[in-house]
Amino acid sequence: MGRITPGTGSAGIAEQLRRSILDGEYPYLAKLPGERDLAESFAASRGTARTALNQLEEMGLVSRRAGSGTYVTHDSGTDLQDGSGLSIVEVTSPIELIECRLAIEPKMVKLAVLNASSRDLENLQQILKQIESCGDDPECFSRADELFHLSLAMASHNRLIYWLYIKLNEVRTHAQWDHMKKSILGPRTIKEYNSQHRALYRALVERNIEAAEGIMTGHLEKARQDLLSVGTG
Repeated sequence: MGRITPGTGSAGIAEQLRRSILDGEYPYLAKLPGERDLAESFAASRGTARTALNQLEEMGLVSRRAGSGTYVTHDSGTDLQDGSGLSIVEVTSPIELIECRLAIEPKMVKLAVLNASSRDLENLQQILKQIESCGDDPECFSRADELFHLSLAMASHNRLIYWLYIKLNEVRTHAQWDHMKKSILGPRTIKEYNSQHRALYRALVERNIEAAEGIMTGHLEKARQDLLSVGTG
């Protein structure tokens, strides 16, 4: 299933399986590996693997059948389309994506401050270490950054927000964003983003709603300015 990153918790396992499904590695109606196999592949417990599969089911990507297994129910042919018949992923620009994130994520972290469990915070701390271990590698940083923000959505404990964020992440996989991130994610920018991630995590631990909302807004505004500078440079 592509490149496996062990020790990332249920959110990390779910994210890697989600990518495999969206990339077509597991097509419509394909059977996913069982809990025991997933636990072994990801160096996790069966309970963690089970939670990851349950999260995929909540996303509407799979169906779990007792005594049979877990099957892919995502069909790429049913993606949202614009009036031209193109997938919304294909026509959404990086700036539109950031603007949408600005509308959602500050309130998302407010809910995360209010609702995050100790397990959510532990998971975010693990992912922070993963992001920071990427150094100046833009591909590694981008993958870990997606997982961090997805885990924030999960920590909100609002299933609709989590589902919406899954859709936002799908747009981030498109070639437009891929081109932009290679232009933006230099060593200095990665260091600044990591500093903001760490400050946001501290705000969650301290249950500081105002600080969390402000940090997230500033984080996304910086990303927006970085995108604009590339577009006009």
